[in-house]
Amino acid sequence: MERVTISLDEDLLGQFDNYLEKKGYSSRSEAIRDLLRDRLEQEKLTEDKAKDAVACLSYVYNHEQRELSRRLARTQHAHHHLVLSTLHVHLDYENCLEVALLKGNTHEVRRLAEATIAETGVRHGNLHLIPDETPPHHHVDGRAHVHAPSEG
Repeated sequence: MERVTISLDEDLLGQFDNYLEKKGYSSRSEAIRDLLRDRLEQEKLTEDKAKDAVACLSYVYNHEQRELSRRLARTQHAHHHLVLSTLHVHLDYENCLEVALLKGNTHEVRRLAEATIAETGVRHGNLHLIPDETPPHHHVDGRAHVHAPSEG
């Protein structure tokens, strides 16, 4: 690991130290590494340099909206190669929270998320996208699988 020295004015350093305390970091170095990783990952996504991604799509929708639940389920089934898992929570009589974990081609994942959020009756949609740089080992049912190295 290489050592890097940076200079910060007192105000910025104070804000950074407050951030460290709020987030529970034990060192400035680890916080800077996390911030750099996050920024570089986001840069890959905005420049479309990440071929594949993992994602968390969350949205609140009104299940009383005509045919919305059926349309959402149909969309997920049509993209089953991207949908790893879903969680469905009833918030109240009308509103549901759904969380879908997605994995696949970045462009396809983003398109699925945007189409879901754009459905009439869906609100508060959010996509958290992370570049997936795990090397594919072999393919089963259209998904890349990685094997952990064997001990020995």
